[in-house]
Amino acid sequence: MRWRSLNGTWQFAAAKPGEAVPTGRDLAERIVVPYPVESQLSGIGRHEDRMWYRRTFEVPRSWSGERLLLHLDAIDWDATIYVNGKQVGAHKGGYGRITVDVTDALKRGGSQELVVGVTDPTDSGQQPIGKQRLDPSGIWYTAVSGIWQTVWMEPVAQQHIDRVDTVPDVAGKALRVTVQGSAGTAVIVAKDGHKVVGTVSGPVGTELRLPVPNPKLWSPDKPFLYDLTVRVKQDEIKSYFGMRTITLENNRMLLNGRPVFQMGPLDQGFWPDGIYTAPTDEALKYDLVQTKKLGFNTVRKHTKVESDRWYYHADKLGLLVWQDMPAMFKTGDKPQFETELRELVDQHRSSPSIIMWVPFNEGWGQYDQARIADLVKSWDPSRLVDNMSGVNCCGAQDGGNGDVQDFHIYPGPGTPGKPTGTRAVVIGEYGGLGLPLIGHTWSGGGWGYAVEPDPEALTSRYVDMAKALQKLHACDQLSAAIYTQTTDVETELNGLMTYDRAVTKTDVARVHDANKALTDQISPACA
Repeated sequence: MRWRSLNGTWQFAAAKPGEAVPTGRDLAERIVVPYPVESQLSGIGRHEDRMWYRRTFEVPRSWSGERLLLHLDAIDWDATIYVNGKQVGAHKGGYGRITVDVTDALKRGGSQELVVGVTDPTDSGQQPIGKQRLDPSGIWYTAVSGIWQTVWMEPVAQQHIDRVDTVPDVAGKALRVTVQGSAGTAVIVAKDGHKVVGTVSGPVGTELRLPVPNPKLWSPDKPFLYDLTVRVKQDEIKSYFGMRTITLENNRMLLNGRPVFQMGPLDQGFWPDGIYTAPTDEALKYDLVQTKKLGFNTVRKHTKVESDRWYYHADKLGLLVWQDMPAMFKTGDKPQFETELRELVDQHRSSPSIIMWVPFNEGWGQYDQARIADLVKSWDPSRLVDNMSGVNCCGAQDGGNGDVQDFHIYPGPGTPGKPTGTRAVVIGEYGGLGLPLIGHTWSGGGWGYAVEPDPEALTSRYVDMAKALQKLHACDQLSAAIYTQTTDVETELNGLMTYDRAVTKTDVARVHDANKALTDQISPACA
């Protein structure tokens, strides 16, 4: 195995400002990585503004002579990394991967010491935090601090690949590939199963055209993925790609040149035992599997960024993803917001499932909306941009640009009006139908935008809403709707599933059929 997980039990201690790095000494507590400090699964279960993590590791002898990369897939928020007492990296940002080359800090053989110092002010700071709050209530949830995604290490050659960016060019029957990393010649091969469909070679850092003749298109109905191999000298990586287009034409969003009504749930990505971190990969996948079973073709990842595994499952299952940027609570550090926004786009730009970036929601931490939407579009012209989800809500201001005009209507779906200008009209949030199920609530009570008495009533009202959306689709050119929400979250009881995922509240077959009736209609006539 050419990589090693460093997840598991680490030493842990709360820290004070200015405290010396605890090199060479045991810390008093134990924490399970990668679960946030505040979570039950971490074994700590409380918030700390400052903290130390410590563990030892050994480098397999078979890796001798290679460079050693340490990957920390997400730490909230300000992290400094030390190996054997030497600082090897530092990073601010709660959602992006941190990769550091630790080779020069290693001792010859034996046990190596890894210490990570973390500071996280949550909503008393200026950084992007999404829905985390130190004092959670209503639509704001428990804070998350520290290491909350996988920590792992891998050996690489001196000359190695850092990243591979892919953009499908369906019209040109090709994949545009840019290999980032050490200088050299990249050799790239695309396969359909065992069959080679295209090869190309060229310089690292240059966009190369990889032929994909007669491309099989990726869509929610047929999420076909090609295999991709990239080699630079001794370093080889294996990945995948999907061939699809997402465009805007005549106020409609087109997938692979055809209008597709996008119907999906608002997915918050919170868990009762792990908060930001799903307890297992199977649990992470389960939410998306249920989303498909309920007949949705879309999912809006709401003001949170997930692990690469989540996007892999969405790519494989076939879901169109609207990816939000986690919101700032305050707007005091705009450069930091834009740095983290760029990290989000760069880390996930090759996932075929992501078809739209959403920089802002309901005016939270809003500023320069039009400029930010144009900035995101300049970074990634291959996708749609929603300059503000919920332009009609909560002091939000529409930047007037981007590809969609996005309304929030609760419980709705209401009538957002017909498109004007060039943008598509979408309902970025509606629904929020609540149903408390005793034994499956976070705190014994809770709330919903509209509470239904039983599963049958909940299902019937959901189906009626879907029929109202059919009319808006046919008569008002509505292009998409996002239902609140995948699961209950803490005191919010609006989920299609309970917070513990033990119960799906609605009749799955009826909701599936209501959703498919919407998404199967291409260009319905207004009756």
